[in-house]
Amino acid sequence: MNTANTSWRQDAAAQQGDLRHDWSREEVEALFALPFNDLLFQAQTVHRRYFDPNQVQVSTLLSIKTGACPEDCAYCPQSTRYDTGLEVEKLMEVEKVLEQARAARASGATRFCMGAAWRSPKQRDMPHVVAMVKGVRELGLESCMTLGMLTQEQADELATAGLDYYNHNLDTSPEYYGDVITTRTYQDRLETLDHVRGAGMKVCSGGIVGMGEQQADRAGLLQQLANLPHHPESVPINMLVRVEGTPLENEGDLDPFEFIRTIAVARIMMPASHVRLSAGREEMNEQMHALAYFAGANSIFYGEKLLTTPNPRANADMDLFNRLGIEPEQRQVERAPENPNPQFYDASAAAG
Repeated sequence: MNTANTSWRQDAAAQQGDLRHDWSREEVEALFALPFNDLLFQAQTVHRRYFDPNQVQVSTLLSIKTGACPEDCAYCPQSTRYDTGLEVEKLMEVEKVLEQARAARASGATRFCMGAAWRSPKQRDMPHVVAMVKGVRELGLESCMTLGMLTQEQADELATAGLDYYNHNLDTSPEYYGDVITTRTYQDRLETLDHVRGAGMKVCSGGIVGMGEQQADRAGLLQQLANLPHHPESVPINMLVRVEGTPLENEGDLDPFEFIRTIAVARIMMPASHVRLSAGREEMNEQMHALAYFAGANSIFYGEKLLTTPNPRANADMDLFNRLGIEPEQRQVERAPENPNPQFYDASAAAG
């Protein structure tokens, strides 16, 4: 099946008024309060308007610079403020990064994501980062980076190099944010997203749940993301991975159904975006994975490790895909298909 790329889906849906950027907190909280079956039915219905329900986009994430981050994010083992036993690693050599990208491509990934534990990249590092982007693109993979805060000039430089996506999460609601991070503001994060958009790159932005926040905070996070001038093309929903030595190491478990609710509400509010299962998948059983796909998740990080935390083994993901009848999504084309499959995308249905 030909699948339309996200930007085309968003343009088509916007013309028909199907995408919204004016969600109120009360509306979002009302979605969370729906009976579970009703919420999932609504999310799956929306999902089928924009995507093949039996395809999942597969990405691989590599830490290209590990540890020694000056930020105080309470969930992060890479912060220099916490003793987590993490071994600090300097910025990887370009060729070693490209070796990992080739392996990711061979294992079925279509997007290669690179993360560096920086508050923001230093200018001396930009030539190396740019070379990584160009090399990954030459391999035929989509490229994504997360390097911390960017200036407009740095965003422009990455865009010129051909970077497809830039990841910069909002993490949680504006109200709860100060309980988790104090070394950069919510507005700092929004400004980086503005710089990424201004440079013409696609945005990957989501958050983390299970950090002790309330349901209203999860609603607030999704409200912020959906009310951006343009929905993020990728929306990663992370489950907190509790790491010894971080302030959140003893945080309690989030109800699994609450996690699925968050996926479903994200799908309804940002229907043309890829909603990604990110950190925390190691703690999810097969049934929870399957329920998340039904709720509208259609992207995963694939491989042994996400930056510094475990991830389900690649062959376990492929085995579950086979059992569920799911196929890895192919790299997105840069134009609308001439004959979109009406079974999965019905423009008249998208109009309401």
